[in-house]
Amino acid sequence: MARDIETKREREKRKEDWRIVMKLKKILFVILGCIGVGLGALGAVLPLLPAFPFLLLAAFCFAKSSERLHNWFTGTKLYKDNLESYVKGKGMTKKTKIRIMVTVTILMSIGFVMMHQVLVGRIVLACVWVFHILYFSFGVKTIRVEEM
Repeated sequence: MARDIETKREREKRKEDWRIVMKLKKILFVILGCIGVGLGALGAVLPLLPAFPFLLLAAFCFAKSSERLHNWFTGTKLYKDNLESYVKGKGMTKKTKIRIMVTVTILMSIGFVMMHQVLVGRIVLACVWVFHILYFSFGVKTIRVEEM
């Protein structure tokens, strides 16, 4: 009998611990989502900061944390202008694809130049850059602005 009570207490303790972990996980996703929205908004204005990956992060985090936040985010102009067509599987406009490729090329070039003594680092960056360009050129469908 004492063993059953002890086991029941342990189960209750584990359930409570699990609830706390899930709450912390939700809070972490909300914080990361807010950071993603902030950086994505900056990226929409600043030419060197890409908005797309940060907005994608925000969409993912809000979907994992809160249905209300996710619905709010997917209703924003920022989401609709930068992510909606890609998330729905339609593709991206030529302008968006070029903006992403130019931004990544500039940022990776800076890293490439700074790694002038690290041959392996330069090779890895070059490979990542080539695959990035190939993916956005051939892997992501190009749509017209009217199709959005």
